[in-house]
Amino acid sequence: MTITQELESQPDISKDVIFPSSDLWSDEPPLESDLHLRQIILLLQSLEWLWQDRNDFYAAGNLTIYYSPHQKKSEYFRGPDLFVVLGTERKARKSWVVWEEYGKYPNVILEILSESTVKTDKGLKKEIYQDTFRTPNYFWFDPYTLEFAGFNLVDAKYQPLQANEQGYLWSEQLGLYLGIHQQLLRLFTADGQLVPIPEEVAAQAQEKVERLAAKLRELNIDPDTI
Repeated sequence: MTITQELESQPDISKDVIFPSSDLWSDEPPLESDLHLRQIILLLQSLEWLWQDRNDFYAAGNLTIYYSPHQKKSEYFRGPDLFVVLGTERKARKSWVVWEEYGKYPNVILEILSESTVKTDKGLKKEIYQDTFRTPNYFWFDPYTLEFAGFNLVDAKYQPLQANEQGYLWSEQLGLYLGIHQQLLRLFTADGQLVPIPEEVAAQAQEKVERLAAKLRELNIDPDTI
């Protein structure tokens, strides 16, 4: 195997209650734009790459959360653009049904703002996430104006998060920062490092291979013969 080939290869509910089926499809409308979809996918991919060895969380985008106290799909449901639930099983779901998930609500919610949703995202949804979901961290982001804000639940009320010097907001639930990078909302580690997506990881690895190969050629060594 050549050096190039070698480097490229590294990489509280009663028991008497009869529960309805959790096989419920999401009831969410289409996304506002391609940019909204790209933003959601970008954050999901980077989080799943970072937490690839963890099986204690669930992250989804544009998926319905059913939370009826009467366990009815026809009432009390919302669909955040992106949400993360901690301390749960990592598996595929068609929707998040609270009464099928031991009463768990999201730990983190993000809404991607648009002209048609901005009032609801900043008003009614924020109120529901605060008072009913009790979601510890709530964020919103506008991919066109780059408006970005975050909130932490303190004494049952949302308090605005303060940005650091880079303009990033800390999510205590994720143990990560959220911040704008190249016009998109991205995740960053506690020390400010960008959390990549798989394609970026692959590109970085390829660049490393090419730099090493170039260095060997400077030394009159053919990397393909090693």
